Amino acid sequence: MVAPTSAAEGRRLVLAPPVPVDVLDTVRPLRGAGRFRFAADGVWQTTRTVDGVATLQIEPRDRPDDRVVARAWGPGADRVLDQVPDLLGFGDLVDGFDPVHPLVREQHRRHPHLRLGRTNSMAEALLPTIVEQKVPSADALRSWRGLRRAFAEPAPGPADLILPPDPARLADLAYHDLHRFGIERKRAEPFLAACRSAGRLQRLVDRTPDELAAGLRQHRGIGAWTATVVTRLVLGDPDTVVVGDYGIPSFVAWAMAGERTADDARMLELLEPERPHRARAVVLLMTTGRTPPRHGPRLPSASIVRGAR
Repeated sequence: MVAPTSAAEGRRLVLAPPVPVDVLDTVRPLRGAGRFRFAADGVWQTTRTVDGVATLQIEPRDRPDDRVVARAWGPGADRVLDQVPDLLGFGDLVDGFDPVHPLVREQHRRHPHLRLGRTNSMAEALLPTIVEQKVPSADALRSWRGLRRAFAEPAPGPADLILPPDPARLADLAYHDLHRFGIERKRAEPFLAACRSAGRLQRLVDRTPDELAAGLRQHRGIGAWTATVVTRLVLGDPDTVVVGDYGIPSFVAWAMAGERTADDARMLELLEPERPHRARAVVLLMTTGRTPPRHGPRLPSASIVRGAR
């Protein structure tokens, strides 16, 4: 239940999880592009909701079955608190999950309270993912941080945080305005188109995973990789495998078969026995920290602006 508190303390929500949940294990796979901050005083998120901006704090817990205490600030506080059960995967019941591969089974034993959460926010998943298309992660992160700084708005609440960029504000830009952030026209145009269609795209959140991915792919410049990444983040679907990625196929092949390189077809072949929990299997494999040895060429830097920040 949401308890009214002072403005400084924010709105407070206390929940008893229906199943034990490891908050850090569950939120970590969603953390890209600065969506969350992990600190001694809990997990923090800044977001935009239909009711307005909000900052969310999930307080630290000692055990997975402890109650969840969350606080939120801003006009969207009640809305973001309503979404805490989705974010923490309260509806992600894994009773029927019976891993086939020994390593997946072992990691499930080690991380029994890892749930697949969902963010429910299309723009906040889609925009940074478009920026990541076909470029090294370091370049994409530099570009996204530059955008956030350039259009920074302070987030509500006591923490020194900023909000994700407002799609409505970004929609007024021209594609060449993004060049100073190292984003060339091929990514800038679908990025701005997504900003201009943010409200319509948000309605895809109510669709099935296949429908959401198909709806995204109808937009020029959005391919299989972006569609599957966003579907996984927004819906938390346990079976949506990210395809078209530069590194995930080889990571999966190395972890499951000791093969240093692989393509999507080989990755999907290895993951097939884990259906309908293929995405869960990948997340569990990532908890091992195992990566194949790097002997091949890395994805070249795609920065179009020297010294872009």
